Amino acid sequence: MIDFRIMKMNIRRDKLLLSVVAIILSLYMAFSYTYFIASAGSVREEVVRLHILANSDSFLDQGVKLKVRDALLQRNKELLLQGTDKESAHLYFLQHKEELLETACDVLEENGFQYGAEVTLTTEYYETRKYEELTFPAGEYLSLRVILGEGKGKNWWCVMFPPLCVPAAGDVTADAATSEEYFSPSEEKLVDSGNKYIVKFKLLEIYEELKMKINKETIK
Repeated sequence: MIDFRIMKMNIRRDKLLLSVVAIILSLYMAFSYTYFIASAGSVREEVVRLHILANSDSFLDQGVKLKVRDALLQRNKELLLQGTDKESAHLYFLQHKEELLETACDVLEENGFQYGAEVTLTTEYYETRKYEELTFPAGEYLSLRVILGEGKGKNWWCVMFPPLCVPAAGDVTADAATSEEYFSPSEEKLVDSGNKYIVKFKLLEIYEELKMKINKETIK
């Protein structure tokens, strides 16, 4: 004979166990994602991005944009002599901004372009971006922004510091091995995670975009 009281007790017990497990999983996921957000913020604090806007989308303007990119990345190697932290890099860019501008203008002139360039050091929002084996989380980064001519063409961006993006055979490669020299173990784990955190990176984009929107509305 079936004892319905025992069945009800077992059902209540199982529901309680499921609730406890759900709470534990929720807390674990919340802690895990909070740690992920903190690590992403830490990565952003260590990085200076390079953002180049071409004059237009014409074949020639896009081509010279890449030549300017290569020249600026080549100049970035000098950072290795200036120190290996973001503060040193920030100071370097402030002190050598005119030289970097001169480098960009020289490349333009050497290739027959007379529209000039503009170089600023500013804060910009970037979506999650993957460079070969390296992934950089969405959010606001200190950015070396280079506008060529009217700056109405497709842009190009990578990492100016640490010097991980280097020109090679007409293209740019991301030096994953060098990243260990500049990031802490937790930062390196995130940057060199491959496809492990695809969902978390997407959720981070949503979180950062909402945060930026709220901040803008608050300022207004």
